[in-house]
Amino acid sequence: MIWQRPDGREPAQLRPIRFEKDFTRFANSSVLTRCGDTQVLCTVTIEPGVPRFLANQGSGWLTAEYRMLPGATPQRQSREFMKLSGRTQEIQRLIGRSLRAAIDLKALGERTILIDADVLQADAGTRTTSITGGFVALALAIEKLLQTGELKQSPICRQVAAVSVGLFEGQPYLDLNYPEDVAADIDFNVVMSDGLDIIELQGTAEAGSFNRTELNRILDMAETGIQELVAAQKEAIYGGE
Repeated sequence: MIWQRPDGREPAQLRPIRFEKDFTRFANSSVLTRCGDTQVLCTVTIEPGVPRFLANQGSGWLTAEYRMLPGATPQRQSREFMKLSGRTQEIQRLIGRSLRAAIDLKALGERTILIDADVLQADAGTRTTSITGGFVALALAIEKLLQTGELKQSPICRQVAAVSVGLFEGQPYLDLNYPEDVAADIDFNVVMSDGLDIIELQGTAEAGSFNRTELNRILDMAETGIQELVAAQKEAIYGGE
């Protein structure tokens, strides 16, 4: 049985992705990332100094915060202030880990990079969109430091992008939207570099289990999507407006 995708896409087809640069004025960089109907505002702030555990080591740091705005979903969600949900904490740690993999922290020097991912509209894939768009915002912020002479060489050592893959009756489908996300038998989030090295895998059998052959199909499908996302990132960073 072939899963009929609600939006008519082919199994290996990404949702349309778009990066709108300089969406806000005051951050070091800002990118509104649209992946289908999911919209995430990714902003980067770079500050002097590092957390205490890194003090006087000549190394920088990168961390991330993730929030979903109250109107991002059909039913309003309450704002999270002092007490974050487990989901929010897990996602922002994933974003931080993923984007730290893009940076040589020693080359960054004693600076802290803060990535904010604010979900304006959610149609599944908010964490993968945050990572993919977050890298674009990160690269643009670093480019500004190079242009002003604050950095002599870029600390970015690899591109990073992320995509979801779902399994329906043993067949993989790329970049799930919300109806697919809730219906998938197996749901994976895959973070990879531009060289297709794996940075992180998050996978769950929502129904039953999956085998090694199916896992290989999931990763093959993810690689297809990552290659397209990396090309879209490069166009956004280097290809002009």
